[in-house]
Amino acid sequence: MTRIIADISVSLDGFVTGPDPGPDNGLGDGGEALHTWAFSDDADDRRILREATARSGAVVLGRRLFDVVDGPHGWDAETGYGAGEAGEPAFFVVTTAPPPAVRLADLDWTFVTTGLPAAVAAAREAAEAASLASGLDLDVVLMGGGATIRSAFDAGLVDRLTLHLAPVVLGGGTPLFHGAAPRGLVRRSVTVTSTVTHLTYDVGGPHDAG
Repeated sequence: MTRIIADISVSLDGFVTGPDPGPDNGLGDGGEALHTWAFSDDADDRRILREATARSGAVVLGRRLFDVVDGPHGWDAETGYGAGEAGEPAFFVVTTAPPPAVRLADLDWTFVTTGLPAAVAAAREAAEAASLASGLDLDVVLMGGGATIRSAFDAGLVDRLTLHLAPVVLGGGTPLFHGAAPRGLVRRSVTVTSTVTHLTYDVGGPHDAG
């Protein structure tokens, strides 16, 4: 069954970027520390990244994140979706208007102008089709940014939440859950490595928040 999985790195104080993020400073000031784990040699870090990339039948992201990854300092032939794994699932970008041009034109981009639920629905269809074609269980991954994941969480669109909790306090930046709707979580796994703590939860409804 295709699940909707929100998967993102976060600081101890709840930020998914450092201060002043933008196309030329994608993770904000000091935000590179959030993704140290994705480039580490730790066996568990490598396994978790490899498995997450392999299960991605489709990916949803917001326009700000797209502008970062498609910008001049974004993804390249060596580092793309899944960091060094460089996976190439179908990508669905939530935006008010498609960009005039795409630098990473070899990737499968769909620009959805009818809202986040429509983007998730289209990504689910793509992931289910990819599952049938491959014979694998593939999921939709919400990779960010923080506002996109928070909106999906609030709308009840997320089945599973995977957080990569980095041992850093950024002091500011893009918050993940500030003002988010209450949701109950059921912990499924915790993996501690030399660089990060990987946390996986099933997401319940508002009535499960206690």
